[in-house]
Amino acid sequence: MPNFVRLIIGFALLGAAVALMFFSHWGWGVLVILLSIVVFVTFFFNEKMLIAQYYLRKENMEASESWLKKIKNYESELLKAQHGYYHLLIGLIESRKAPLQSEKYFKKSLALGMTMDHNIALAKLSLAGIAMAKRNKREATMYLQEAKKADKNKLLAEQIKMMQAQMGQLDKQQVQTRGFRPR
Repeated sequence: MPNFVRLIIGFALLGAAVALMFFSHWGWGVLVILLSIVVFVTFFFNEKMLIAQYYLRKENMEASESWLKKIKNYESELLKAQHGYYHLLIGLIESRKAPLQSEKYFKKSLALGMTMDHNIALAKLSLAGIAMAKRNKREATMYLQEAKKADKNKLLAEQIKMMQAQMGQLDKQQVQTRGFRPR
């Protein structure tokens, strides 16, 4: 359902609540106000995205993907601020199936913009992992440094340290494959 329809329904419910209270039906008026609040909340936070995030946290990728697929046209169903998060969720799901194919979703989510720093850090950390898988150390280092800057609350500090340790191992593997053995 497009967002403007949600606004129309929300304002209609709010008007109905005021009318009910005007005619002394306070109980029904309060109930309809609560219902209009729920409709207004779904304007800002799409229920399909919320359910997909819930299943993603429970690591049920199939259910999460099915809820995201129910969003037919994300540009009309979601607010502009949610477009980046939509692509981030698709990228996270896709990274479980085909990690190298998820790069385009993470880049698009960063291009569309996200408001929360830890989500930006998550996207950049995922891009660093993809760059490491492609053996592109310079790009991986760049994304890792950007992820470290974006992770202001240190939610991903452990994953960033682990990725840096893996990059150190990548250096050792490259030296050994060239016929040199470090002592």
